[in-house]
Amino acid sequence: MANQMKIFSFFVGLLFVTTFGCGESAPKLVSVTGKVVFNNQPVTAGSIFLHPEAANTYQKDKPSSLLQLDGGFKFKTFPFGDGVPPGKYRVVLAPEVANRLKKPDYANPEKTPWQLNVPESGVQNIILEVQ
Repeated sequence: MANQMKIFSFFVGLLFVTTFGCGESAPKLVSVTGKVVFNNQPVTAGSIFLHPEAANTYQKDKPSSLLQLDGGFKFKTFPFGDGVPPGKYRVVLAPEVANRLKKPDYANPEKTPWQLNVPESGVQNIILEVQ
């Protein structure tokens, strides 16, 4: 009976570890909000992404946001939630958005003219204008 309890305890522990992982800690997230405009009109129906620059300590999934009807965005970092780890980023539009605007460089992290330094206090209401 003692052996069966040990085996049972082992499998319960194994199930717990495989279900919940090793507990990767979430990075500190700060709010980043704003709008994307082109020819003084909101850019809608697409996504915007932040590509961490090489010096950033956070190098995992790219923070992203859907563009709202007013061109607004509020970045989230999957799987951690609302906000962005502080650091320097290249800002890009989804390729379909950049192509629709006939501005393909805005979809390429190496060619986009947009750079964003996210301080510990976050960034609120930034206007990103497609030129």
